[in-house]
Amino acid sequence: MSENEKALKPEDLTRLFVERANAGDAAGIAALYEETAVMAYPPGSVTVGREAIRQLWEKVLAHAPKFEQETPLPTLVSGDIALTSTPPKDGSGARAQVVRRQPDGTWLRLLDQPEFNPPTR
Repeated sequence: MSENEKALKPEDLTRLFVERANAGDAAGIAALYEETAVMAYPPGSVTVGREAIRQLWEKVLAHAPKFEQETPLPTLVSGDIALTSTPPKDGSGARAQVVRRQPDGTWLRLLDQPEFNPPTR
């Protein structure tokens, strides 16, 4: 696991993700997830586990995409579980994550839905 800044509150995870993605740090991104985390990406499939998430981000970051910080919506917290979300800047869909407080008080992602576009009617 990368020695990086840890999320001291749930909202830190989105900021840290963008910083690490823009730095090309796939291991740093993976460190934001629990060992058994599940990410709904690529679209239509799931990636399970920190190591698989790292491998996925290595492939994605090889194309040097740039990410922008997005203003988070209010976080919902219940004990050691929280729901974080951000609306994409382009106004399409939503992003949502379930995060969990770790024994050391920091937060990691457990479930990640980075792209959700509801069907149009």
